[in-house]
Amino acid sequence: MSRKVINLRKLSDPRIFTLHITWFAFFLTFVMWFNHAPLRDAIMATFEMSKAQWKALLILNVAMTIPARIVIGMLVDKFGPRHIFSGLLIAAGGLCTFFAYSSSYEMLALARLMMGFIGAGFVIGIRMIGEWFPAKQVGLAEGIYGGWGNFGSAASAWALPGLTWGIAHFFGGDEAWRYSILATGALAFCYGFFFFKKARNTPKGSTYFKPKKNGGLEVSSKGDLYFLLCMNVPMYACLAVLAWKLSPTGVDLISQGATKLIYLSLAALFLIQMLQIIVVNKAMLKNGTDETQRYKFCQVAILEINYFVTFGSELAVVSMLPGFFIDTFGLDPFMAGLFGGGFALMNLVARPLGGLVSDKFGRRKSMLIFICGLAVGYSLMGQVQSNWPIGLVVAAIMLCSFFVQSGEGAVFAIVPLIKRRLSGQIAGMVGAYGNVGAVTFLTIYSFVDAQTFFMVIGGSSVLAFGASFFLEEPTGHTAEILPDGTVQMIKVA
Repeated sequence: MSRKVINLRKLSDPRIFTLHITWFAFFLTFVMWFNHAPLRDAIMATFEMSKAQWKALLILNVAMTIPARIVIGMLVDKFGPRHIFSGLLIAAGGLCTFFAYSSSYEMLALARLMMGFIGAGFVIGIRMIGEWFPAKQVGLAEGIYGGWGNFGSAASAWALPGLTWGIAHFFGGDEAWRYSILATGALAFCYGFFFFKKARNTPKGSTYFKPKKNGGLEVSSKGDLYFLLCMNVPMYACLAVLAWKLSPTGVDLISQGATKLIYLSLAALFLIQMLQIIVVNKAMLKNGTDETQRYKFCQVAILEINYFVTFGSELAVVSMLPGFFIDTFGLDPFMAGLFGGGFALMNLVARPLGGLVSDKFGRRKSMLIFICGLAVGYSLMGQVQSNWPIGLVVAAIMLCSFFVQSGEGAVFAIVPLIKRRLSGQIAGMVGAYGNVGAVTFLTIYSFVDAQTFFMVIGGSSVLAFGASFFLEEPTGHTAEILPDGTVQMIKVA
């Protein structure tokens, strides 16, 4: 296979076959993760939910993914994508069943919180694709993986309302949405076994590099260690905000005593993680890091900020967009899901294009362009009113989503090139910041109208634009340690 062209039809090529089975695994996780959004009215009717309770459910859906992506990243680096992705898909089938059979709002909320683990599936494939494709192709390959997988949220928005209607029409019953949810879980459960049978962690003859220690990300200097500790704070702060939102001050789902217990638990977990990171990097603190193993953590932090704005906003928008069309234009759930799914539709093209542009024209320049486009797109969406023609609204959504998802593709075109044996953990941290962004934006949405919500996201692009000025191009070679202790130099650009 040429180093410059990816022929997606050549399934006899193990790289292409691996790319296809991996993006489809990720696709299924997104179908399940967002299978509630297009069924909003049916679920709200079953449980007699208020709008505030529904918005709390949206936040719950993305909150647990924050720690899950960190944990999954560590597990992937240690055990390999094949085992972890298979296990996640099988477990996700069970979580969908739990959600479908919920009998109270409290049970529904717990199920949705647990389903946040499904959103960690993205991290697994980043490591897998990074193992199978060379640096000159990895941006495009990761873009195809991420873009086609992210399309799962649009597939949910388009398919599930029609499936629910068909089940209700032919079999009767007022709760047909439960069977639609079950169908997505059953498909993922079966695919988990298929993935385990067909997937391989690396090409034949390649070494699967693992971190020297587990439990925390390795860094290269004391300054980077302090930076890493600081960048963990927003993740725990976001979970604390979620607890506050569920407390009597918010939707009153948990008691004040339970809220305080969650705060204490988060503080304890934060301290434990900080200590674990220090322990993992203890030798570095004493002796410094070998020059061949150094990398700049600030590059990871920049990607975290960019993903906070890009993927964080996408998660928030695809969660609320079908409801936005219902409330603003009075559409029925099927049409609202059809138009709302348009935001994720651009993933098929934009995310791979973002990776390709990053590969060919430079990481930093590409990122700056995409962030500027994102700001313009969300500012335009913030002007949408009920008297706008639907076609014009959809065009604004597609324009915005193009730059959002191209930016996501550009972010993960860089992630596998920072430090190969740590790419699972780095992808986990960057991915977690996407969920930090989602929780942040959805929390803001619970207090403001949709137009203000879009404008706030557009304004947040200033953070990503400023950070991107300090982004550096990966160059030269990266050194990796083989299991026998020898060092292998791997070209990254």
